Amino acid sequence: MARLAQSEVQSDLRKIRSDSGDIHRRRAVSVLFIHRDADVADACLEELKKAKFSVRADFVLTIAQCAHQLRSQSYDVVVAEYPSPSCKGSQALQLLRQTVQEIPLLLLTTAIASESIAQLAVADVFDCVDRQHLAQLPMVVRRVLNEKRLRTELEEAGKALRHSQSLYQALVENPAYGICRCDVEGKFLDVNQALLTMLGYETKAELLAANHTSKIALDLGYGAPLPGCFRESVRVEPVEVEWRRKNGTTLKARLSGRGVYNENGDFASYEIIVVDVTEQRALEDQLRRQAFSDSLTGLANHRLLFDVLQAETCRTKRTEREFSLLLLDLDGLKEINDRFGHLVGNRALCRLAQILTDCCRSVDTAARGKVGTSSLWFCRKQAQTPLHWWHGEFAFAIFLRKMARNQRCPSA
Repeated sequence: MARLAQSEVQSDLRKIRSDSGDIHRRRAVSVLFIHRDADVADACLEELKKAKFSVRADFVLTIAQCAHQLRSQSYDVVVAEYPSPSCKGSQALQLLRQTVQEIPLLLLTTAIASESIAQLAVADVFDCVDRQHLAQLPMVVRRVLNEKRLRTELEEAGKALRHSQSLYQALVENPAYGICRCDVEGKFLDVNQALLTMLGYETKAELLAANHTSKIALDLGYGAPLPGCFRESVRVEPVEVEWRRKNGTTLKARLSGRGVYNENGDFASYEIIVVDVTEQRALEDQLRRQAFSDSLTGLANHRLLFDVLQAETCRTKRTEREFSLLLLDLDGLKEINDRFGHLVGNRALCRLAQILTDCCRSVDTAARGKVGTSSLWFCRKQAQTPLHWWHGEFAFAIFLRKMARNQRCPSA
């Protein structure tokens, strides 16, 4: 009894494995039959089920009924009788093809009818199965379904490729970004129109000629990547360079990019994106000057003066070399403003600032106090020995006073 029970259990397990394997191998397919003979349609279903297809089927008699059914349901395959009273001749076949559109179409034909549509079958317009050889139907269905899947994947890949190409074309034609390809030595291989505009050249040939004659240097500093390195690691980190335009002016550009490989996996070139940052850097320099200079006189403002004084104080503590700080105030500025106006008073203040600038060494700092004051400051590093330092600074102050007095008062 125990052996019998064990045998029954093993038999049940084999049956379960067989059923699960059949379910796993079964392929669901929905079929629309255009056929007058129900027995032939049933025979087709039996052949499909033998080939492990899980079939959902509907039946219609005419092409018009087929069109109506396709508007309400979707099918994987359409199997049509040919010839039939509703489908006979090349025009009927073309109408049927237009009705089913992209759905694979199989024709159940007789030996005589197969000869009449041989040319269409050779052109891969229709797939035919002889009614006397229905055992071939599952193989044909599997083939047309695989072809449909491949066509769908190919169309999706084509759409993705066209989308990628459109994005790349939009990037290349973007007037804000220059794009170039160059070899490992930094020589241009190709450029877009935006880069030509940046550098002031009219044609690619002219720019490439200028690049090959070293008028435009592009030294990436990378060279060819080592064999076996990952493609993702071959990148050009953002770097700023200065190029000479055709008219002789300077172009400040920020470069970034990556390595490009050919179909064999070998390194081909670098693809570089060029951004013109000339105006941005000029604006930054202007803002930096405005932040540390007086807008009226052009001298250093009180912020820069405090930074210089702090640095000089630290230097004095470290090296015991002293510095001098001269404070100058323009006498009679209020009278000038009252008599001639503030415009003339500003000109007088600018005249004194010019005297300080002319007498200033590269290591000295001439500055103006806060806006609205007539005080000017002059920070001088020690140039004499400690014994003669004080006398030298006093003489310099007397010299500045005489220079200011010798200037004629501006008239209105």
